Amino acid sequence: MNPAIVGLLMSLPRLVDAMIDPIMGYISDHTKSRFGRRRPYIFLGAILSGLVFALMWQVQAGRSEHYYFWFFMCMWVFFYTAYTIYAAPWVGLGYELTPDYHERTRLMGYSNWIGQFAYILSPWMYKIMENKHWFPDSVTGARNLAIYVGVFVVVFGIVPAIFCRERRFAAAEKPVIKDEGVIKILIRNAGEFSRGFAVTFKNAEFVKLCAATFLVFNGFMLVSAFSSYIIIYYVFGGNQDQGATYMGWFGTVSCIATLCVIPLVTWISSKVGKRKAFIISTSISVVGYALKWFCYKPGLPIYFFYLHR
Repeated sequence: MNPAIVGLLMSLPRLVDAMIDPIMGYISDHTKSRFGRRRPYIFLGAILSGLVFALMWQVQAGRSEHYYFWFFMCMWVFFYTAYTIYAAPWVGLGYELTPDYHERTRLMGYSNWIGQFAYILSPWMYKIMENKHWFPDSVTGARNLAIYVGVFVVVFGIVPAIFCRERRFAAAEKPVIKDEGVIKILIRNAGEFSRGFAVTFKNAEFVKLCAATFLVFNGFMLVSAFSSYIIIYYVFGGNQDQGATYMGWFGTVSCIATLCVIPLVTWISSKVGKRKAFIISTSISVVGYALKWFCYKPGLPIYFFYLHR
């Protein structure tokens, strides 16, 4: 596929994802069920995410670029919708597990630390797909790996829904008036959502935090999305086998470095406060990202390891 088309496929579904995130948060906040506000969506979202991800890569070969564009566009939108059903309530559940200010910091730090273990394996997936002893080609490898990943997501994704317990909160919505029609309910909820959205962005400190997060993470994603291309085609001159190997080591070293730094940042946050810890850690990250300009050198992959230390 044309790389420009691939770029559209990577970006447009993300815009849909950005729009449905606050909607899913609102729905979860206003849910009343005997299983809680978060857990039903976590359970459903995990199953849908794993299923859609596995199906996404079972695409037929020999079709046109136009077919692949619309196939992946639809599947990515379905996937991000399913993932949002899972992720928004999951994040909310995590913050609500404890009312203690510092304990929430430790809890989120531990959650992020555990989450990094997935990145030990995921950078090696391209190497696994390219292994001719296991799969005849990378497309077949992708199809098989997608099924394994989908099963993994379902099995472990439903764990929080089964074993975590929600602290009891009264749902934020007003009692539904008897004989109120479905259309009126939808209109009322839409109005409440819009007002809540407007009130949220009147909080100046929250807007500043959102802006900082937007700039940091978008800069990170912009670079990381092209990392595989840079490693294979710039550093290794198009050698896919060597590039796949170093992509694996690149991800593993990055993951180990992250595993080491999360407890440190969590400890700093408990000592000097979240705001100062955010400024310190983000400043260090900016320096690290800037070093990518100097550390991506053709034929010298060893610089990767210095960069991620």
